[in-house]
Amino acid sequence: MQQINVTTAVENLVKPIVESEGMELVDVEYKKEGKTWYLRIFIDKNAGVTLDDCQNISYQIEKLLDVEDIISDSYTLEVSSPGIERPLKKISDYNRFKNRLVKIFLYSPINNKKIIIGKILDTADELISIEEVESRDMIKILFKDIAKAHLKSEF
Repeated sequence: MQQINVTTAVENLVKPIVESEGMELVDVEYKKEGKTWYLRIFIDKNAGVTLDDCQNISYQIEKLLDVEDIISDSYTLEVSSPGIERPLKKISDYNRFKNRLVKIFLYSPINNKKIIIGKILDTADELISIEEVESRDMIKILFKDIAKAHLKSEF
């Protein structure tokens, strides 16, 4: 099974488990590093993810994946929090983290920049408004133009 298909299949299988425990499935990664395949599941919840949460979800996912047998390669399963610089994958993530600092990587430059660092001001449909840190300019970015994005730590 191809990497993207594995990721999508795993996401569809584990999302109900994660949500039934009152958590959010943030991301699923399936990648080879050296000779080892890794299946990484990132979970989050409002109060923060604990080690017990990760162990509980890991145990449930491991049992389900053993039964479903959708991954033919040998792999290592890792379940963790996305961390304080968590990725923003959906429009709802931008809504949830309004007024927070974000780093956005664009497919094509806006104002000669492919990386934008700023605060999330607002979202409307597929449009995200960012106040850039350096210039204080408001930049509007179409969601489809974002290659990847994550929260930035503020100290």
